[in-house]
Amino acid sequence: MNKEKQKPIFQRRIFWDVDFDKIDYERYARFVIERVFERGDVGDIRQCRRYYGDEKIRETLTTAKWLPKQSIYLAAAILDNDLSDYQCYKSAQSNPQLWHY
Repeated sequence: MNKEKQKPIFQRRIFWDVDFDKIDYERYARFVIERVFERGDVGDIRQCRRYYGDEKIRETLTTAKWLPKQSIYLAAAILDNDLSDYQCYKSAQSNPQLWHY
């Protein structure tokens, strides 16, 4: 008996700019994981963790080119790792933004 993984149930608003019904969750795993942690809520993140597993999520988010600061902090808290593990966090630290006067 070949049991296929049940697709995660995400809110459509997270993927407003793509055809939601045609998302290939395996082929575009990086895109889906980053988007869920950027725009999803607690339920979406739970679905993401159930489908991909913490190790795949950790690998994806620690090598992401860009994530909002709050998403990095959330991922570090959920996955129990340091902020310095995230490439995008280190990159943001080495490129501080200008002060707005």
